[in-house]
Amino acid sequence: MMNTLNTPTRIPATPPSVLTQIAGLPELPMPEIKTLWQKLFGADTPNYNRPFLERRIAYRLQEVAFRKVDANLLERNQRRIESLLETGRVNKRDRDTRPAVGTVLTREYRDVEYCVVATA
Repeated sequence: MMNTLNTPTRIPATPPSVLTQIAGLPELPMPEIKTLWQKLFGADTPNYNRPFLERRIAYRLQEVAFRKVDANLLERNQRRIESLLETGRVNKRDRDTRPAVGTVLTREYRDVEYCVVATA
């Protein structure tokens, strides 16, 4: 994706709301970190190591934001289950070489960077 001045415009891989939450973690008081942990993991914090807790919370925020059901994956798994029930063995996995939806492919050509986002 390019703007009119030939300077690349990057599409963030992580939604801005998640980035904002992650960037704000170091500023949160420890009681709020514990409350956020409880909300995300449904349990008390395993320790008081703040860097560890921040990293795990950041990972979990992204995990929640990007959790989506992949219809292609479900379809492939259903075919494999049916094959297993019919033949009693699992065939080799179907290879799906297409990039995942939302993947940003970047290439530089003649000093111009081109970005393409994979869609369904």
